[in-house]
Amino acid sequence: MTRVVLADDQTLVRAGFRSMLEGEQDIAVVAEAGDGEEAVRTARTERPDVVLMDIRMPVLDGLEATRRIAADERLRDVKVVILTTFDLDEYVYGALKAGASGFLVKDTEPEELIHGVRVVARGDALLAPSVTRRLIGEFAGRIKEPPPAPRLNSLTEREREVMAAVAAGLSNEELARRLTLSPATAKTHVSRVLTKLGARDRAQLVVIAYETGMVRPGWLG
Repeated sequence: MTRVVLADDQTLVRAGFRSMLEGEQDIAVVAEAGDGEEAVRTARTERPDVVLMDIRMPVLDGLEATRRIAADERLRDVKVVILTTFDLDEYVYGALKAGASGFLVKDTEPEELIHGVRVVARGDALLAPSVTRRLIGEFAGRIKEPPPAPRLNSLTEREREVMAAVAAGLSNEELARRLTLSPATAKTHVSRVLTKLGARDRAQLVVIAYETGMVRPGWLG
């Protein structure tokens, strides 16, 4: 059972998302939060699998709430999906840097919301849609000259290929086909890259890949 917390300052928005999710046998909405501070507190008490987090909330915004959840070692398994009104909201890139596992626009279709929750809950980043690559390309492109990245030296050539594929938004299955690997081997390579770079999840790998210049904005693999 995937346990979800809804964090949004609008009661009707929370009710809408709840109604979309409650019909699924493998998903349970365990709590709601009306501001960022409550979202962090609720994440600590409920330990959900996924928090659907609005960006703009009172008391504490979604960006800072995401940062606090990601920084709390006790909440390492809690995944945050950012909810935003605009698909190119510049706050989303900051949220990915803060530790979010992806994002959804608020007017998403029910099946996309449900799919997104399941994708993030199983440990993948919600980064496949082309809009996400546009967003990351848009804001990572502001980094004129990538700083030296000695931590990438620990990666093998194959692991660099894997990381670049992850940055292009490929799932493990797509990555396996692209690099002619078995899905199990692809998953193992991704896990090793995460460990070597001390990254929380695949979303953080994407941010690292762009910020270090491993891939360039607009690169699709």
